[in-house]
Amino acid sequence: MTASPSSRPATRAARAKVPVTVITGFLGAGKTTLLRHVLAQARGRRIAIVVNEFGTLGIDGETLRACGVEGCRDDDIVELTNGCLCCTVADDFLPTMEALLDRADPPEHIVIETSGLALPKPLLKAFGWPTVRTRMTVDGVVTVVDGPAVAAGRFADDPDEIARQRQADPSLDHDNPLAEVYEDQLLSADMVIINKTDLMTPDQITMVEREIRAEIPRAVKVIHTVDGQVDPVVLLGMDAAAEDDLAARPSHHDAEGGEHEHDDFESFVAPIPEQDSADAFVTHLAHVAEKYDILRMKGFAAVRGKPMRLAVQGVGSRFRHQFDRPLSQDAPRTGNLVIIGQKGLPRAAIEADLQRT
Repeated sequence: MTASPSSRPATRAARAKVPVTVITGFLGAGKTTLLRHVLAQARGRRIAIVVNEFGTLGIDGETLRACGVEGCRDDDIVELTNGCLCCTVADDFLPTMEALLDRADPPEHIVIETSGLALPKPLLKAFGWPTVRTRMTVDGVVTVVDGPAVAAGRFADDPDEIARQRQADPSLDHDNPLAEVYEDQLLSADMVIINKTDLMTPDQITMVEREIRAEIPRAVKVIHTVDGQVDPVVLLGMDAAAEDDLAARPSHHDAEGGEHEHDDFESFVAPIPEQDSADAFVTHLAHVAEKYDILRMKGFAAVRGKPMRLAVQGVGSRFRHQFDRPLSQDAPRTGNLVIIGQKGLPRAAIEADLQRT
């Protein structure tokens, strides 16, 4: 992407600052998977990861620490689980970034993975704060899109498409807060990654890219990926200085003074007993997700006879799982799942269903 003339002087001046890439995207789009590839292809570059999750259990941070990448230190992955990053900038974000920069060996690049419910723009505004403005710059905002979900019309702004999908998904509405979050994430982007294209037809990919470009009122790079596999050279080094280009990144919440509520969503952590079978467990999770209209499930479980921990990630009733790292021999063989959905989830009923092995 070519910077606008007004942003070029700031961009040149920012080259001495530590660049920060913001990875945003809706729940389950594949942000953490993308970050694993960035870490695996770092080529010795010191990259720090700041992970912000909706909920109190650090699933994404644990997933990244289990990536097995040589040279990836645990203290290079910082978790913020006290709330949505766009709502807790002063309390959590600024002290964390300052602490990273004050290290004896500060990172050469910082990547922030926002919560799937976060609006990017309040975070971008934080880079204008005096304590960080002279030391960091937003190298670029990367929005990861769940291609199959968008192709299905889940966040479509086309009234005809919404009408076609309404019977299967009555939550589809232009005023749905989920749609606003998705649109705000697109509007802040310097690059959009349409992920999971292996689950899409060529016509669906073309349609989704056309809708994305129509949504964003400026030129952005759009790329297609499978499992978030993209060379860090493509992601890092955009030199966008996004903190100086906020006017070109409109938000549904601009007129509200940047206020952002998550009252429409809730999350909780559900304990999981040891499972008899990984495949049967994932099948059961898909059933539970569909039964209670759960947006997102992610976490870990133990499986009888297996020395490795089972990591599971679900978007709606679509799940992926893998054994990611050895379980401690003296640790209890139980697990936990973060459950995320719209407000009013029947927590007791969900927890009771998840106790069934």
